Amino acid sequence: MVDDNELERLRDIAVPAPDGEAKARAFAAAMTAFDGREKISTAPQGTAAGLRLTERARKLWREIMQRKLIATPAITALVALPIAGYAAFEMLKEQPPVIGGTGKITETVADKPVAQKPAPEQPAVNEPLATAPAKEKKADAESERRVEDEAQIAPASPPKPATEVDSLVKQEMAPEAMPVPPPAPAESGQLAAGGRANGQAPAAAMRSAQMPAGAVADSKLMAQPAPMPADQLQPQEENRDRIETFKTNPVHETAQDPVSTFSIDVDTASYSFVRRSLKEGTLPDPDTVRVEEMINYFPYDWKGPDSAATPFNSTVTVMPTPWNERTKLMHVAIKGFDVKPAEQPKANLVFLIDVSGSMDEPDKLPLLKSAFRLLVSKLKADDTVSIVTYAGNAGTVLMPTKAAEKEKILSAIDNLEPGGSTAGEAGIKEAYKLAQQSFVKNGVNRVMLATDGDFNVGQTDDDDLKQLIEKERKTGVFLSVFGFGRGNLNDQMMQTIAQNGNGTAAYIDTLAEAEKVLVEDASSTLFTIAKDVKIQVEFNPAAVSEYRLVGYETRALKREDFNNDRVDAGDIGSGHSVTAIYEITPKGSGAEQVDPLRYGQAKVDNGGVANADEYAFVKIRYKLPNENVSKLITTPVTAATEVSAFDEAGSDQRFSVAVAAFGQKLRDEDQTANFGYDRILEIAKAARGADPFGYRAEFLSLVRLASSLGGTK
Repeated sequence: MVDDNELERLRDIAVPAPDGEAKARAFAAAMTAFDGREKISTAPQGTAAGLRLTERARKLWREIMQRKLIATPAITALVALPIAGYAAFEMLKEQPPVIGGTGKITETVADKPVAQKPAPEQPAVNEPLATAPAKEKKADAESERRVEDEAQIAPASPPKPATEVDSLVKQEMAPEAMPVPPPAPAESGQLAAGGRANGQAPAAAMRSAQMPAGAVADSKLMAQPAPMPADQLQPQEENRDRIETFKTNPVHETAQDPVSTFSIDVDTASYSFVRRSLKEGTLPDPDTVRVEEMINYFPYDWKGPDSAATPFNSTVTVMPTPWNERTKLMHVAIKGFDVKPAEQPKANLVFLIDVSGSMDEPDKLPLLKSAFRLLVSKLKADDTVSIVTYAGNAGTVLMPTKAAEKEKILSAIDNLEPGGSTAGEAGIKEAYKLAQQSFVKNGVNRVMLATDGDFNVGQTDDDDLKQLIEKERKTGVFLSVFGFGRGNLNDQMMQTIAQNGNGTAAYIDTLAEAEKVLVEDASSTLFTIAKDVKIQVEFNPAAVSEYRLVGYETRALKREDFNNDRVDAGDIGSGHSVTAIYEITPKGSGAEQVDPLRYGQAKVDNGGVANADEYAFVKIRYKLPNENVSKLITTPVTAATEVSAFDEAGSDQRFSVAVAAFGQKLRDEDQTANFGYDRILEIAKAARGADPFGYRAEFLSLVRLASSLGGTK
């Protein structure tokens, strides 16, 4: 034991002073030791031999765990692989591969890597890696057969039949059949029973096509969802249609506003759009229903002019109103002169075709191509056709070519493919440029624009497009517009440029409609007999207390525009029928909707009203196609034009009134609120008359559809 006193004494001893000699000796010894070991070892500092006991234990545990992790997958594989192999053997023994009707083994997407070359026509026999249960195989086979059946409906480029029209119209035997593109060639690894391309979903097909060579696709059972029942509704896509909104024409008091002025409208797009909506099971948007376009969709046997010197004739009839017993209808019918085929002038046509990405749908570009094939078959050998496309930028597909070179024109149409944005402005300018290059004096010079109306490059504003079209119209080149498809339709733009291009606007939803517009009505579509046609009606306040114009809301003009030849208006083509209907309230009938003035009615200086025996006075202004000064036609409306009962009117008048009632009903207007679809159907059936093309029969079916969709309205 150490004595505490000794420790205290040591603590108190003073520290010895530094010794210089001791320092020198220590330094010399250190230098000697360093010089003796100047060859420095490459071994790292520290060694494993010097580890403490705890460090040795940790190292040993790490080595054990590393060996364990390596061994675990190997042991698992040794155990699992024999079991999986035995299970696969039993499944193959119980469920052998399914053999198709032609002796070919059904092959899944996973059986082979995707190749880039088309599959050979000879049977390809490959054993699948795994076979699905029998029920799923049966469902796949049925799905593939459905795809094959649908693919057979798709219109390919038609062969050269005896008649081009007959060949294409056969595709329209079913009322709602829509042309779809032909199926793509089958690729290796995608064969189904019968050697046809597997009917896989588009997304799955796209993934397969993007796989590099040698890659293995996902299993068919994993890649494809369960088949959707045929009657299950597909998800609705976003509707981006642009439709012009407008208010229904109001009731006017004759004493305050006796004059009505409007431009004629021979477009038919609204009727086709309404028809498609009803056949798809929905009532149309009221703003898509333009009543005058529905009425003028049908051909009528109005009395026409005797010679081309007077381009059209007007007939006025007054009759009772079927939906209001206290009012009357004033029916104004105009019939254009029908130019005989031998007298038709030469045509210089430029097909301006939208091939943008938005046109890549069965009811757009494929239907468009079939429609223009029909038109080409209608042209005479010395007519000229040019083709301009636009998508991102405009391009000339076909320089001016005589219609006699039919195969060259059809080949150019067949080779059109969609893709890109929509540079509509550039396309229109290029089309007008080509039209001027092959301009036909005293002939038909027309740009025929076919589009879904999506302009998103260049001048996209409707007013800018209007100015562009108006400028080119003055050169003698007119423009017509043909709309295709839904979900992206710019109806408002189509109406704007057609009205200002001295042309018409039509909506083509089926091949049958294409035949009507471009074949049966080709003369009225292409050959203009009168332009800037305006109608002005002055009502007699002594005989008519109120009036309203049915339709023509988007064609209204100011009173002073009637005599102004600089104001543009609609055109009439060869053989065109145009109808306008007014609902008038006779003086003293008690059906007035506007209260009388408290301080009396306006009076004329002579104390009475001139021509008091007239209901109204109808004036029509027009210009001949190559003239800039208008001419005037007038017709007084007297009791001599009146029939006492609605059934006494002609069948065409009564049918047009039924169509007018139907259009007002779809717009949910007050005047026809209590007028049922059954009454409309009754009138239309009784006035069906001659119906060689079945248009009126189809109208009856649309009334029935609207009645079912609208309930008891």
